[in-house]
Amino acid sequence: MVLTNEELKDLYFGAYEFKETDDGYIQAFQYSKKQIDYFEKVFDFWYERCTASSAKTLEFTTEAKEISFDYKIIWKGSPDSFELVVDGLVTAITYVKDIMDVGTITWELPEGKKNVIIYLPADATALIRNFTTDSPVERAKKNEKVLWLGDSITQGYGPLRSSCTYVSVANRLLNYEIVNQGIGGYIYDKGSLMKMEGYDPDKIIVALGTNQYGDEDMTAVEEYYETLTGIYGHEIPILCISPIWRGDSVEGIPTLMAFCKKVKEIAGRYENVKIIDGMKLVPHLSEYFLDNLHPNCLGCEIYAGNLVREIRRIGF
Repeated sequence: MVLTNEELKDLYFGAYEFKETDDGYIQAFQYSKKQIDYFEKVFDFWYERCTASSAKTLEFTTEAKEISFDYKIIWKGSPDSFELVVDGLVTAITYVKDIMDVGTITWELPEGKKNVIIYLPADATALIRNFTTDSPVERAKKNEKVLWLGDSITQGYGPLRSSCTYVSVANRLLNYEIVNQGIGGYIYDKGSLMKMEGYDPDKIIVALGTNQYGDEDMTAVEEYYETLTGIYGHEIPILCISPIWRGDSVEGIPTLMAFCKKVKEIAGRYENVKIIDGMKLVPHLSEYFLDNLHPNCLGCEIYAGNLVREIRRIGF
């Protein structure tokens, strides 16, 4: 059976809204049109990445033995992947660098009823249509709605594997219904914070700061949390993850540590904001990073595991 686009949307997670192209593909967006217009006006680098497929998944339960879908890639940031996860285990990887920009992906599935996750590329923009299965599919059940705000690490650059970003790994454990507004190069910028009509998250996670740790003036950070709580209120649980270690500038470490301390002080002024020290999440060793800045697959696995333990410990 071939799912209609409306049926396909029901399996989508990570999307705020959708657009159907003239040739029948679905494009999913994690930002509102107003937010996208803002990025287009202020910085091309952010604008290119704000519509990437980061943290967008198809999730369902099925007894199907085979699934397939047509894809179209309209932007590429880095080599990334489409991935198939069955009952928590990665069973197939299709790398963007190995396929044409337009094509069909077909995957075989094991016998019996299983939980399936299809990860779209984290640092590319992929559209899909004609999702085909030989057995009915049932939408996955999720926990709380969580808005995740961050930079390239949150978007998913580093592991070059869509299922291996720290957000993807953590969310396989947490099972949140997330909208991931991580975007490469981003900073504490209140300009992108806008109320998204019809979307009311239960919780918010903020992981920002590494792209501006040299700032001595903390006004941007202060205004960010003031704007965020102004939009969503002072009751919603918010989690601040301070910047993780980076080793690309050894002489900059003291400045980074001082910046992290200030971020935690500012976020700590709000009763509804809990804080996790990012310096305790990923080992301070190059082996855990792609480039001494973005965690690689191993670094993201460690990051996610420690983050989930901390989230559970502090009761977020």
